[in-house]
Amino acid sequence: MNRALELAQVAGDAGEVPVGAVIIDSLGNLIAEGENRKERDKDPTAHAEMIAIRSAAKTWQSWRLDKCTLYVTLEPCPMCAGAIVHARLGTLVYGVDDTKTGAIRTVINIPNSPASNHRLQVVGGILESVCRQQLQTWFAAKRHKHK
Repeated sequence: MNRALELAQVAGDAGEVPVGAVIIDSLGNLIAEGENRKERDKDPTAHAEMIAIRSAAKTWQSWRLDKCTLYVTLEPCPMCAGAIVHARLGTLVYGVDDTKTGAIRTVINIPNSPASNHRLQVVGGILESVCRQQLQTWFAAKRHKHK
């Protein structure tokens, strides 16, 4: 999660919402990482999780990431939650709940939905206060800048 926080900081410094993600294999090796890049790439799908999942699939030469764990600083949105399920990720670990668009446990629960064809282990609240503070600080600075 610490590496995901570092990536989130890079994204925030670049004007993106500060979210970072990493994927590790079953041996604990880092195989992929991503940071929010929507603004820089002009791509609505360029969320940290999506970038990390794409990179991991290329590294593993497989779309099935069932032996992998995704760490992300913010609870994934519906798009990312869908990609997590479709990638068959084994475990998701996230930092802070997203009370507006969280699609893992907070607003909706895509992994446990009857429409989901894959179940994964989910652990939330890891370094929660650090992840929350990073986001709150970034949004406060953005609001202050626009005044």
